[in-house]
Amino acid sequence: MCLWDQKQQPMPRIGRQHLFCQLWPHSCLRAAPETCGRRGGDGDGRVVAVLRAEIYHSYPQGPVQAFSGSCTPSVDSRARTRLLRCYGRLRSRWGDGFLPSALHGLSGGFSQCCLVPLPPVPEIVRETQDLIEQGALLQAHRKLMDLECSRDGLMCEQYRMDSGNTRDMTLIHSYFGSTQGLSDELAKQLWMVLQRSLVTVRRDPTLLVSVVRIIEREEKIDRRILDRKKQTGFVPPGRPKSWKEKMFAVLDRTVTTRIEGTQADTRESDRMWLVRHLEIIRKYVLDDLIVAKNLMAQCFPPHYDIFRNLLHMYHQALSTRMQELASEDLEANEIVSLLTWVLNTYTSTEMMGNAELAPEVDVGLLEPLLSPSVVSELLDTYMSTLTSNIIGWLRKALETDKKDWVKETEPEADQDGYYQTTLPAIVFQMFEQNLQVAAQISEDLKTKVLVLCLQQMNSFLSRYKEEAQLYKEEHLRNRQQPHCYVQYMVAIINNCQTFKESIVSLKRKYLKHEAEEGAALSQLSMDGVLDAIAKDGCSGLLEEVFLDLEQHLNELMTKKWLLGSNAVDIICVTVEDYFNDFAKIKKPYKKRMTAEAHRRVVVEYLRAVMQKRISFRSAEERKEGAERMVREAEQLRFLFRKLASGFGEDMDGYCDTIVAVAEVIKLTDPSLLYLEVSTLVSKYPDIRYGRWEERGSQALDVSPAGQCGGASVQGASWASEGLWAPAPPQPPVHPRAGLVLLEVEHRGSQGSAPQVWLPPPTPFVSLQDPCCLGWGLSGCLGAPDTPLPRDDHIGALLAMRGDATRDMRQTIIETLEQGPAQASPDHVPIFRDIVVPSLNVAKLLK
Repeated sequence: MCLWDQKQQPMPRIGRQHLFCQLWPHSCLRAAPETCGRRGGDGDGRVVAVLRAEIYHSYPQGPVQAFSGSCTPSVDSRARTRLLRCYGRLRSRWGDGFLPSALHGLSGGFSQCCLVPLPPVPEIVRETQDLIEQGALLQAHRKLMDLECSRDGLMCEQYRMDSGNTRDMTLIHSYFGSTQGLSDELAKQLWMVLQRSLVTVRRDPTLLVSVVRIIEREEKIDRRILDRKKQTGFVPPGRPKSWKEKMFAVLDRTVTTRIEGTQADTRESDRMWLVRHLEIIRKYVLDDLIVAKNLMAQCFPPHYDIFRNLLHMYHQALSTRMQELASEDLEANEIVSLLTWVLNTYTSTEMMGNAELAPEVDVGLLEPLLSPSVVSELLDTYMSTLTSNIIGWLRKALETDKKDWVKETEPEADQDGYYQTTLPAIVFQMFEQNLQVAAQISEDLKTKVLVLCLQQMNSFLSRYKEEAQLYKEEHLRNRQQPHCYVQYMVAIINNCQTFKESIVSLKRKYLKHEAEEGAALSQLSMDGVLDAIAKDGCSGLLEEVFLDLEQHLNELMTKKWLLGSNAVDIICVTVEDYFNDFAKIKKPYKKRMTAEAHRRVVVEYLRAVMQKRISFRSAEERKEGAERMVREAEQLRFLFRKLASGFGEDMDGYCDTIVAVAEVIKLTDPSLLYLEVSTLVSKYPDIRYGRWEERGSQALDVSPAGQCGGASVQGASWASEGLWAPAPPQPPVHPRAGLVLLEVEHRGSQGSAPQVWLPPPTPFVSLQDPCCLGWGLSGCLGAPDTPLPRDDHIGALLAMRGDATRDMRQTIIETLEQGPAQASPDHVPIFRDIVVPSLNVAKLLK
């Protein structure tokens, strides 16, 4: 049963007949004056005598007739005035403390008639104070109401009879002066109980009910007095008290103080001060509201709607506190904690969405604790701070990883046995943490943080690439250091694959719409950078291999090789030994690296053929050399099949090139040489588009002005460094051979410049390649993108045979020009990277 609904004590009526006629019975007023004796000395007697004479002089027919309204207004007013003035004179002479004792000296019923207009205020005040101290608030309030009713009744009568007589009103107010102080003291006790209401309602709910009943009584009295004001215009002093309004003000201040008082730590004493502060607030507010709903609501009248009012107070106090916290100079993690609490925790089941608060609390109707502008400002600050933090974290992570690269111990391996460093794990753990935090705040912030992470990752990978390149260059200057260079370079390559997989995983986990433009562009850019890092790493490792193979590669196609060199055996053993370390490279990059190693070994083998290191003197030598080439091709084929096992791809094509070249060398009938060469060209069309050995500054020194060492080339000024330039107007063409006339002018020479006939230039030339030396020599020096055949490789191959005459070579080449071969779709160019020895500038000028 609701405590408030229990039966209450009836409140006294406020009225003239009740206040006076009950306390002054008619029989008492008719008592003879001589029945009144003396008490308390001569002073008391004089006071009693004066009052008695004044009362009967003023009311010869008795006070009852006066207060009942039987006297005429003029007589009644004059009589009251005389009585009050008499009281004033006595009070000024004897004081408040002596006057009541004199009044009590009156005996019999006549003493009752004197107590009506002049109750013993000090005595009642003392009794009331004792009751307040004892906690008997309802009894204390009843005595206070009696005093206030006596005072208000007298003042109302005086106001009704003579509203302009302020002197007499002051006399009445002075006599009851302690009443207001008593009311304030009682109110103070009520507010103290209300301040501890959440505790009181658990321990002594009846005390809280008593306080609310007192407040409700005062509210009713306020309403009655305000209603009477409409009729009489009189309002007693201190009215309306508005204790209900003050009660809610006290509760509001209590709630605010409770919220503010939960901060126990500062940033200096505890880095997690805000988290602790917000958690204490959450716990306190939830507990308080549950108590308010289940207990306090029973102690208040329904129309007070106490729970909803308290809910509003707590919400406003929280909003104010959150605004204060948001205005402070918060760190990034503190901003996250605040926004997470405001945007999520507050409305979650851990707080306002708790089942114990339903259905009274609807989180959908709660106003936001922080305005959108404040939230936006906090988010901007957070993103700015987070950007700086991520840059710093990534830089520190890279510096830490670089220190590992020079260690004397091998890097750690993952569960599959692949070398790796801790860099990817550190980077993406940091990303994960920030994304998880952002996801707690909002989906929009999570997406922004993801895009930010990817953008910073893109910049970071560029620095990672530079550091890996410097690491490789430093090692090439001193191949003895670092001790575990190969292992850590393998780990760097593997990190690229880990980064790619982690980026995809991160996007899949935190990005709802895969078509996010920023994230998609970052993905493409990062994949390109990671592939470049891995490619450079693989190239560096292969360079390490071929530096060790250089001596043995130089033995190929020499007299020593023909007599029985074991160079290819050593090459195979060395490559296999290196690839035992390379086995710890992850599959995508290991597959590419194995294919590249296979290609480079074959290219170096064919380079030895094209460099004309040996010229066979007989068919027997040609046969022996060709058979050795076939055996070594099979040896290389076996090696790379073994290294490529598990990749599911056929890598025999490269070694087949060696076999095809060996067939040309092995041919015994020179008359069939054209057919054999045609077959080779049909299989490998790029054999007709090789490069000359003399390139760059060894051939012609091309300056921006078009000057070449001691010569200038006509047309060279049309091309500028790093750009594609259209060819200038065509020079003269040789009428018989279709060659282009190149004029070479010697600096300081006299007379006409010598002329050289060369193959025609290509329509577009690139000066980025050292082979391109300007318009005049672009055809003969072999720009890499030149589609015109030069047949240098075929000439070198025929020269190696040793039996092909100059006319035979010319006939074969001219015949090939008449029917250019078409490359097969699966053809992989291999000869274009092989340099063929050719004329140098000195020979050219001769």
